Amino acid sequence: MRVVIAPDEFGGTLTAAQAASAIAEGWARARPGDVLEQLPQSDGGPGFVDVLAAAGVGRRLGVSASGPLGGAVAAEVLLDGRTAFVESAQACGLHLIGSPGPETAWCAGTAGVGDLLRAAVEAGATRIVVGLGGSGTTDGGRGACTALGGLTAAHHLLRETELVAATDVTNPLLGPSGAAAVFAPQKGADPETVARLESRLQRWADELEDLRVRTDDGQRLRDATGAGAAGGLGAFLLALGATREAGADVVAGVTGRARRIGVADLVLTGEGRFDEQTPFGKVVASVAADARRAGVPAVVLAGQVRGRPRVDGVTVAYSMADWAGSSARALADPAPILAGLAQTVAAGFAGTVERTGI
Repeated sequence: MRVVIAPDEFGGTLTAAQAASAIAEGWARARPGDVLEQLPQSDGGPGFVDVLAAAGVGRRLGVSASGPLGGAVAAEVLLDGRTAFVESAQACGLHLIGSPGPETAWCAGTAGVGDLLRAAVEAGATRIVVGLGGSGTTDGGRGACTALGGLTAAHHLLRETELVAATDVTNPLLGPSGAAAVFAPQKGADPETVARLESRLQRWADELEDLRVRTDDGQRLRDATGAGAAGGLGAFLLALGATREAGADVVAGVTGRARRIGVADLVLTGEGRFDEQTPFGKVVASVAADARRAGVPAVVLAGQVRGRPRVDGVTVAYSMADWAGSSARALADPAPILAGLAQTVAAGFAGTVERTGI
């Protein structure tokens, strides 16, 4: 049996490549005769550049960029001909903020993303794909804008560059499903700080819409799909003329995922938390859609399974936390736990999976 193993990263505990390796190790213990193809994926968040580089895309260019709270961080731009791939989380990721709280949620900025965009242009890129996800910021991209010299200077620098905002979510910039309301609490913001962030984003949206009133689909910029990605960084890129694509689909295209799934008998995918957010731009949903179109069953191995998310193409989902007995144990030793879960699932696999759903 041919098995494609295509997970996302697991919430900062395992990279996508580490997760794929652990799943393959466990599966092979129980079913050594299966042909396993590891195909790590990303939705534009942490690991975006590494996943593409592992697939043989481009060359890495080291860049010193501003971190979300100041100082410098080591980042990379992946250059593939005239296309550059930028991972915003390398410069403004939540993992770069030691102890997230209200103060860091308010102060964290995206200046380093501006540094990466400038480096890409100076390296000769005429197309820049910016992976958005996993940020620790809610500044709407103002930091990136400032680093580029302001709205006019940013527009001038990138006027002949095709920009793609590769987002992991579809949220708008403002409102109850916007960047501050939905994601800022995950970055340490308390209710008072969420309200302050929302007000600041509203003012910033007014400035951005002076530059570009409507997006290509006719929406106001603040309401545009994906404008709330990476704490509103998506809105800044859209204001500069970026087109939005799902980050998971961008990676799928570059790695030839649909073609590889099309000749498989089974797909194994996974993420840190399989929940109600999964259907909205996440890797698991994108992989499952490819599997459904190919008529191939897709099985999810996740750190946790929360609720009963309905994801077309997913046959069944298993939880590391349930298998290990607790989330704490799963987090403490994630690779062996994931391998053990994969071995257990493989041992009970008879060669076909009934499409019962979740």
